[in-house]
Amino acid sequence: MSEPDSSSATQRAHAQLEATIRLLQRQKLIERVAHDQHGPRQERLETLVHRQNRAELQHHLERLHPADLAYILEALPLNDRLAVWQLVRADRDGEILLEVSDAVRESLIADMDDHEILAAVEPLDADELADLVEDLPSAVLPELMASLDVEQRERVQSALSYPDDQVGALMDFEMVTIREDVTLEVVLRYLRRFDELPEQTDKLFVINQDNLLTGVLPLKWLLLNAPDKRVGEVMARDVNTFHPDDDAYEAAQAFERYDLISAPVVDAGGLLVGRLTIDVMVDLIREEGESEMFGRAGLREEEDIFAPVWASLRNRWSWLAINLVTAFLASRVIGLFQGSIEKLVVLASLMPIVASIGGSSGNQTIIKIVRAVAMEQVGMSSILGLWRKELAVAFFNGLIWGGVIGIVVALMYHDPALGAVMTVAMVLEQLLAAFMGVGIPMMMVRLGRDPAMGSNIFLVFMTDSGGFFIFLGLATMFLMH
Repeated sequence: MSEPDSSSATQRAHAQLEATIRLLQRQKLIERVAHDQHGPRQERLETLVHRQNRAELQHHLERLHPADLAYILEALPLNDRLAVWQLVRADRDGEILLEVSDAVRESLIADMDDHEILAAVEPLDADELADLVEDLPSAVLPELMASLDVEQRERVQSALSYPDDQVGALMDFEMVTIREDVTLEVVLRYLRRFDELPEQTDKLFVINQDNLLTGVLPLKWLLLNAPDKRVGEVMARDVNTFHPDDDAYEAAQAFERYDLISAPVVDAGGLLVGRLTIDVMVDLIREEGESEMFGRAGLREEEDIFAPVWASLRNRWSWLAINLVTAFLASRVIGLFQGSIEKLVVLASLMPIVASIGGSSGNQTIIKIVRAVAMEQVGMSSILGLWRKELAVAFFNGLIWGGVIGIVVALMYHDPALGAVMTVAMVLEQLLAAFMGVGIPMMMVRLGRDPAMGSNIFLVFMTDSGGFFIFLGLATMFLMH
């Protein structure tokens, strides 16, 4: 199995996907031809073709990294996905289930019987098991827990006792601990007894006889200091530590801020209970970003791209229904000025410009505010300062670009008054967009809701209906004679 090369990982993943699709297509084609044969040759030909193609496809899949296999499974329609899944070696099932998205994992587990599921997940570490338990059929859980030793069972139960957004749900139990009263030479001899170190091991955790964390020993310090020095002389005592009930996203921000690779997790009494690693934090940040992206699009959850129609419909309908209502209300604003539009038809071609620019400007503001809220850089106490700043930016943007489009409109339609109305409408629309771009996400925060969820749809409603009202209202006041 090859390790992914970061410099060409994306290109190689695409190439591996295309190779898999070609092998699947060839298998289908040859099997179709074999099926059309008649007589005793048909059975022999079908058997030979099946074995040859199965062996070739299996050989191709065995050379792939679990992450690449997960990418391929996610990119295949359900029937092809299950065909490939059946060819994956059973001892690799567990690590691949950890890599795929929740929606795809559900489809793969549904294709496995209880025995296959148990065989796939039993070799996993406690923290990995905890990630999968919620997706496993309830019928296999008693047998799975019974198959674990006491320590593993306690670790799984510990991880499951914390919500998904807390450090305790993400911590790893595989780590190397040492005492501070031993020499570095003893530590080196101790490490050589391991077949391999836990992944992401950049430091060793120093504990006392009561298992309380007293410091960490970075591996580079272990290698660069004299072997006869004691751990206590060279270890770092000022350590970035986390508690199991800490917010996981805040921990991820700390990893980014301090360039951490691993960090200890301790309980309230300083007892070492686990560790966090950079790979888990990167996954968390990616998932948070995807969740925000789905939320901004009005999707309730991550969706399998090849999910059944009904499943996709259930995931999407709610926000579309809300969008329909807001769009209808915006159209009623236009209806209020139907007479003005009939008298000056050019208004119908110009009013989308005002609403569109307002929506774009407001969206820029919302993105900045939502990110600042997620990073805990702003709170309700900051709202007045944010409004002052964003309204000032909006005023000058509106004045500049409203002036530009106003001049263009005045020249195109030989109507300076229409150009002036366009300029004023742009300025007012920019101010409205800035006000709502700050106000909507902050209001969501005040209500205890995720500001990324649905902020866009309310912004579009306000900028569209507000833009139409401002532009058509000004036109009615100053251009209708």
